[in-house]
Amino acid sequence: MRAEIIAVGTELLMGQVVNTNATFLSDQLTGLGYGVYYQTVVGDNVGRLRECLALASQRSELIVLTGGLGPTEDDLTRETLADFLGVDLEIDEVGLTKIERHFTLQKRVVTENNRKQALSLVGSHTLQNPTGLAVGDFYQQAGQPAYLLLPGPPSEMKPMFLEAAVPLLKEYLPQSTSLYSRVVRFFGIGESQLVTLLSNEITQQTNPTIAPYAAPNEVRLRLTVQASDEAQANQLLDTLEARIMAVAGNYFYGYGEDNSLVQETVKALREAHATVAVAESLTAGLVQSSLGKLSGVSEVFVGGFVTYSNEMKEQLLGVKAATLAEHGAVSRECAIEMASNTRRLTGADYALSLTGVAGPNEVEGQPVGTTWLALAKPDGSIMSEAFRFTRHREYIQHSAMMNALNMLRLELLNKK
Repeated sequence: MRAEIIAVGTELLMGQVVNTNATFLSDQLTGLGYGVYYQTVVGDNVGRLRECLALASQRSELIVLTGGLGPTEDDLTRETLADFLGVDLEIDEVGLTKIERHFTLQKRVVTENNRKQALSLVGSHTLQNPTGLAVGDFYQQAGQPAYLLLPGPPSEMKPMFLEAAVPLLKEYLPQSTSLYSRVVRFFGIGESQLVTLLSNEITQQTNPTIAPYAAPNEVRLRLTVQASDEAQANQLLDTLEARIMAVAGNYFYGYGEDNSLVQETVKALREAHATVAVAESLTAGLVQSSLGKLSGVSEVFVGGFVTYSNEMKEQLLGVKAATLAEHGAVSRECAIEMASNTRRLTGADYALSLTGVAGPNEVEGQPVGTTWLALAKPDGSIMSEAFRFTRHREYIQHSAMMNALNMLRLELLNKK
């Protein structure tokens, strides 16, 4: 079934409010088996909203409207839809009682514009608002598109949709299949290279499908399948994932839209019952800050140092003056001493070090993007690796952080 979302509100068009409702509704509707084909944002204007409704009614079977159900003069979504469909409006007594009770408790008078929040289309299924005052509507005529009216504030829209709208959709617009998705994440490979490796799978895809999209320093694949139930979906997704891993498994690091390489590294530390400390130069605390954002990370992260200048590298980390004089701060030798001394000073099982040139200018004759990473291990050995990152300063710093964490993550996984 083709679904369409119309978000109503001039504040959305002007960029004063981000349209997060469309993201939430698209995800929810897709999970229920509806295909969201279109999203539209329209201002609080009767004429333009009618144009949107006329177009949507010709191409979609479920039309979801958010916003414009409030008490002000520019909240005209319900009135405009009623006029477009030729349907009268009536007061929903349950909704009105809630509004009157609210104003009584606030010791305020209920005005006529407040009562209009209890209006509903005659013949509709009224949706009560668990967290606000404006009621919603689900309206359906035989042979015509179904209309779902929801309030604009996400704090009201989300619970109304989940608690009141979803049961109605399942009852009156049931879908025989649903869409299921799985996000698979990769590090150390670019989007174009990953797509090339998976060219046969992508060109021949039917069900499931593969949608690649790049994020800073990683690539994600959204695997989506249409299936009758979760068991069938998992079977199809597992089969596709196995074929993907056969050609790109070396770059895989985790699942989920909200997951990250930082989280996976912390997870690997917890599973290994190991701790880490960090010494940073070019990243200026980015690694430690990223680790510190995770709840409970103190179990595995003991702390570290930010040593931007050579003087701090000597005074805090004990990097030898001779090392800095002979090899410079942007060198394998400096990175090794930073990691080794950090592990000794903190007592952590592992220690990471990052030194390099974030830009915009060269340092010690080293080009912008030159980076050295080192990892000191429990057995006293140290591994190091050089990189040449490109783009802007923030990207170079992020790239250094991601590669350092991945170095540690892979080392922990190889110890299993």
